[in-house]
Amino acid sequence: MTPQDKKNAPDQSPMKSLPLWQRMAYWPLLLTMKGLARMPLGALYPLSDGLAWILRNIVGYRVKTVRENLAACYPDLSQKELKKIEKQFYLQFTDYFFETIKLLHISDEEIKRRMVFDNIELIDSLFDRGKSIVTYFSHTGNWEWAPSVTLWSRYALNNEADFCQVYRPLKNKWFDALFLHLRSRFHPRSFPKHTVFRDLLLLKRDKRLSITGFMSDQKPSHGDPTHVMMFLNRPTAMITGTETVCRRLDMAAIYWDMQKTSRGHYRINVKLLSDDVTKLPPMALTEMYAASLQKTINANPSLWLWSHKRWKIPVTLPQKTDHNEQSIDSSNNPQLER
Repeated sequence: MTPQDKKNAPDQSPMKSLPLWQRMAYWPLLLTMKGLARMPLGALYPLSDGLAWILRNIVGYRVKTVRENLAACYPDLSQKELKKIEKQFYLQFTDYFFETIKLLHISDEEIKRRMVFDNIELIDSLFDRGKSIVTYFSHTGNWEWAPSVTLWSRYALNNEADFCQVYRPLKNKWFDALFLHLRSRFHPRSFPKHTVFRDLLLLKRDKRLSITGFMSDQKPSHGDPTHVMMFLNRPTAMITGTETVCRRLDMAAIYWDMQKTSRGHYRINVKLLSDDVTKLPPMALTEMYAASLQKTINANPSLWLWSHKRWKIPVTLPQKTDHNEQSIDSSNNPQLER
């Protein structure tokens, strides 16, 4: 099925499967969002400015968490510098909110102007070699626009590979269905975290190439295997399930470095981490991701999701070995780019 065929296919939105009472209860909210989505982004950004001010100064939405995270990660910055990042973060956070709503009504042409992929040839070249791909990504910039990669790869345009993303289901069924609907705008497949290995194994069995995005910068869920290392000046438990999937399914690993070029415009640089993870020592891939992510964050700290309680559960560093001593030292003391 080509992208045009997918556009013309019957609407199979996850929201259609919700009970009628739930759809009716949230109908005014959905109608408001659809109305906002029809407005140009230039008209939405003043609303974003106002909402950012309200969240930070009136509601105080997670202000304590944001300030604690920034102060601990950047102890060498002055209060003035930390306040500047904090203010910019809230502006980015509300921009993300309105830009995500815009997915309800945005053309392929506009999203391609606003979400640009550099080095997309790397993805296609790995597919040419018969390699499926794990994409390490993060809550940076507007991650909800990243599934538009399907508009850039010739494998997606010709339906020669599956473009997938992993998600954590939300407790509220209506919002869960809404976000699945938004994330299906560019026709990727969405796999729940708890079934992703099985889903990718089935694709491999069917000899389907795939690329799957993993948001591996979150706080690990209870019971998740982790690797503790220094990240942003703090002992941090990093999710290791992504590396496990990559190794067990013999997939290549890439990193998406997202930066903001101007308001409403982002650029992702596709970077190779490893085309043969089996040759790397255990946890090396996770450490490579952490180092890459730290560099992305340091380039523009306000773009990362500082309101997330990433370090809610404190951890301590394991006893150093020759391997992890080198990785910890190389990722310590991030320098904020000004």
